[in-house]
Amino acid sequence: MMKIGIYPGTFDPITHGHTDIITRSLKVFDKVVVAVAPNPAKHPLFTLTERLEMIRVVTQEIQGVEVTHFDGLLVDYVQRYGAHAIIRGLRAISDFEHEFQMALINRKIAKQVETVFLMPSEEYSYLSSTIIKDVATHGGALTEFLHPEVARRLQERIRSLKT
Repeated sequence: MMKIGIYPGTFDPITHGHTDIITRSLKVFDKVVVAVAPNPAKHPLFTLTERLEMIRVVTQEIQGVEVTHFDGLLVDYVQRYGAHAIIRGLRAISDFEHEFQMALINRKIAKQVETVFLMPSEEYSYLSSTIIKDVATHGGALTEFLHPEVARRLQERIRSLKT
């Protein structure tokens, strides 16, 4: 039986930290589905289509990855897909409280859906899309944090917003 994990998020944009979690998840799961949530409440910088495109570019050479999107409750999507678990990354204690609450509510709604927490590699433990967007806004170098194509798109988007 193939073990499938769903890695949900906004990925606005996808960082090396996200990629690290995807790659490390494949040590536990046969297949990882990167599921992008539209989440308009977060006011994403990139459209859903753009985020999906960037994730596909970044993961194109990683075997066992599927990129898709979902609407509605994550646990409903996980059940419809037939996946075994939700994959979440924990960078710091500040992430834990929110993620723990989400895991508990998901378990209450769908008892059979597990949540697996992975810590990123130490070199990515501080990365977040929000911080990277702030670095980009102030003209900082992005290549250490993002795939070159994602960095290019982010720089272009920031430039277009300034004009």
